[in-house]
Amino acid sequence: MTAAISINNVRKSYGSLAALKGVDLMINRGEFFGLLGPNGAGKSTLINIIAGLAHADLGEVAVLGHNVVADYQHARRALGVVPQELVFDAFFSVREVLQIQSGYFGLGKENNAWIDELLDALALTDKANANMRALSGGMKRRVLIAQALVHKPEVVILDEPTAGVDVELRKLLWGFVEGLNQKGHTIVLTTHYLEEAEKLCDRIAILDHGEVIALDTKASLLQSEICSTLHLVIQMAEELKMLPQQLPLNIRDKVKHIDGCSMRLELHKDKDSIVAVLDAIAATGIQVVDLETERADLEDVFVELTRKRSA
Repeated sequence: MTAAISINNVRKSYGSLAALKGVDLMINRGEFFGLLGPNGAGKSTLINIIAGLAHADLGEVAVLGHNVVADYQHARRALGVVPQELVFDAFFSVREVLQIQSGYFGLGKENNAWIDELLDALALTDKANANMRALSGGMKRRVLIAQALVHKPEVVILDEPTAGVDVELRKLLWGFVEGLNQKGHTIVLTTHYLEEAEKLCDRIAILDHGEVIALDTKASLLQSEICSTLHLVIQMAEELKMLPQQLPLNIRDKVKHIDGCSMRLELHKDKDSIVAVLDAIAATGIQVVDLETERADLEDVFVELTRKRSA
């Protein structure tokens, strides 16, 4: 089956700055794919190349088998991009914006029914005749999504779609996008809200300094060595100035931080027993009044991988 997006040895430099250093990615049709990375990693440059807004210095990109340079008309017809920036035309209403966008793809009045469906799905029906200038930032974000989908593309790229939006709108957007994915649309998501990527994405690529430093299923990333640790936070009845000398050395080594009445330990979730740790602490006379555990998540994987690259 033809890939939704294929990226082969893509390189891009701006003067002496190498934004992309030979990126290879294959995004399958129907995937919900996460493209993550810190600021300056090269994500926006890569998206611009896929969308035809920038040209790679070397390498090839195709959308549904259509080269984004040699066969750009078909490639762009298959792709919808929701940009990070709130870009809008201040002279038109919401409906007019979507009708104009339809016209770019040769779609006329026969697309009005789909426009109405988009307006309803994104809770924009009561704003259909409102001028774009009169909309809130969250409403403008919804219109950008409708614009990206007005020509019914099979592949959709969402670049920070929930940046700066409230919780209610975030839930609405994700419900809508998950529905698109279930209908067969390929979704590519970039976000700094890593809990979103962890919840939604099937596979994840982490980009840093213009290179792919991780590419795997979400499940595999969460089963990596990075996620084998468990943080145990203990609240004590009294403030502790220093660790008791009678605490076994193997327990002392697990203590990472003490702050007043709080002690934080790092355990290996498959090897260390929480009960044994608590028994050893209680044997020293320390009274434990509360505790909580924190398991590593995608954010921990992301931070650890990018930290190693920066070290």
